Amino acid sequence: MEIHSYKDLTVWKKSIELVMSVYGLTKKFPSSETYGLTSQMRRSAVSIPSNIAEGRRRGTRKDYLQFLRIAYGSGSELETQLLIAGKLSFGEKTDYTNTERLLDEIMRMLNVMVGKLQLLPLPDSKAKKLISYKLQANQQAIL
Repeated sequence: MEIHSYKDLTVWKKSIELVMSVYGLTKKFPSSETYGLTSQMRRSAVSIPSNIAEGRRRGTRKDYLQFLRIAYGSGSELETQLLIAGKLSFGEKTDYTNTERLLDEIMRMLNVMVGKLQLLPLPDSKAKKLISYKLQANQQAIL
């Protein structure tokens, strides 16, 4: 399968599922947590697919790697927040199990993606110039 858009990426699709799972889980949290853990967990979850999408659209491998790392960091935040919420006995254990399983899968995918992108050889200077020219032409067409 050829990847044309971030929407074709399995990791992006699974991270959207994760957002839905986190929203479902936090819906059951006490109302006193609306502006606390509920909000933080939702923002962390939403940050994962958002950064995957933004990085994919940036146009350079360096930027893509940076945004994948940010997505990974947001996943780490969410792991911590899930642990805290579980220790506070917010929500059902089965909801946590599904959310944690999905997050673990996404984190492993992001880790592999970052590792593989770091190992790819850098394009030679002619290729860099061509890529730069195409990016500039696309930006000019948008303006």
